[in-house]
Amino acid sequence: MSLTGALSNATSGLVANSRAATVVASNIANATTESYGRRELDTASRGSGSHGGVSVLGVVRLVDAAVLSDRRLSDAGTGFASDMQTFATRFEALVGESGALGSLTGRYAAFETALVSAAADPASTQRLETLAQAALDFTDKLNALSTELQQGRVEADASVAGQVDRLNTGLDRVRSLNEAISAEVIRGGDASSLQDERQRVIDELADIVPLRVVDRPFGAQALYAASGTVLYDPTINSAPVEIGFTATGAIDATMTLAGGALSGLTINGVAISSGNSGPLGGGTLGAQLQIRDGLAPELQAGLDGLSRDLIERFAPGGPDGTLAAGDPGLFTDAGAAFDPLDEAGLAGRITLNALVDPEGNGTWRLRDGLGATSQGAVGDATLLSGYMTALETLTVPSSASLGAGSKGFAQHVAEFHSALSLTRVRAEDELSFTQAQNTALREIELSNGVDSDAELQALIRIEQSYAANARVISVIDELMQRLLAI
Repeated sequence: MSLTGALSNATSGLVANSRAATVVASNIANATTESYGRRELDTASRGSGSHGGVSVLGVVRLVDAAVLSDRRLSDAGTGFASDMQTFATRFEALVGESGALGSLTGRYAAFETALVSAAADPASTQRLETLAQAALDFTDKLNALSTELQQGRVEADASVAGQVDRLNTGLDRVRSLNEAISAEVIRGGDASSLQDERQRVIDELADIVPLRVVDRPFGAQALYAASGTVLYDPTINSAPVEIGFTATGAIDATMTLAGGALSGLTINGVAISSGNSGPLGGGTLGAQLQIRDGLAPELQAGLDGLSRDLIERFAPGGPDGTLAAGDPGLFTDAGAAFDPLDEAGLAGRITLNALVDPEGNGTWRLRDGLGATSQGAVGDATLLSGYMTALETLTVPSSASLGAGSKGFAQHVAEFHSALSLTRVRAEDELSFTQAQNTALREIELSNGVDSDAELQALIRIEQSYAANARVISVIDELMQRLLAI
């Protein structure tokens, strides 16, 4: 080999080593950076004539596409489970622990206790006032829970609007990055940093909607929802789809998606199924829609059923013989008689009859009847005992949300609390499973990422190779100097 050939070989080695050191340094510096793909220098032997040496073909970004895809689907599942668990836990805390002071069951127990106490001494004004206050406290709890449910729906609706905006913005960002990456690939440049950014953007979108990524020519990528719905495919359309949604400022129990009072999702102006089982379900977007249109209305229906059952047990035809048909009973619908066709939202409107308001002077009517014109015998506990009997009587509820079995009112309250606890437990179990799965997939993904020890070992080898090439150049220089001296 000629001196010129040897010099060419050593010089190409120095260039390759310099590039390799830069790649290793980048790997080490970004060892903990999210969405960073480990790089390797792609080289090949030049092998031209008697000259050898090495050619740098480029930088290769190493990512396990299968693990990345599974992890993204897991991100969406974890996001869905987390949002559902958060809502169920939050509402269960508002309902309160069974029997705890201030909880739904605790306030009902206080109402029952006050009723027994009043029946034992119907002449006691204090006990009658305590009974009225306990009844009012129970209806206030129902009101508060109903209000919180609707507030939760408002928050879910606003969250959907925000996530739709993020989704549209993210899809457009992927389009821009695709164009930049393709341009860099065509020029023969290094698009790794742009690919890192695109992965980061897609990872953020994967929490909202479960995504599938399909590689396209020149480094571009297409995005599909797990349902198969096209979100962005540069081979089909240069622009991503436009997802539409309109937030609702205020929501009450009567407002539903099916009734047209709430907005659903659209894709390019075409309405799609907006449930969690729809094209964009499975992630945090689907969870918030499920809360707004499924879980919260279901819980509201349960509270409305309790309220209706309570009202009807004390309505005309019940224990209070002083009530005429059409009169509001002990418990009213915002002060009026309950209309069986207007059950939706009843838990937010139920209240104690103003005639026996604990702050007034009419609590004696709890003993003598709401329709009584004057006080009767102060020792007569017939009506108060009738109230207890009405609560304990096993009746088939008029509300479909309470089922078809004959039960007492206390059992309905207990079953509502148990159903809510079961919902929370199921949500926690689902979250625990999805988190474990997500953690395992992330560990696999990280195991294929940057290993700082391995990178440092590679850096030592690069240093040794660099020193060897530099030594070759030094020897050639010495030979050239001797030849020139001759």
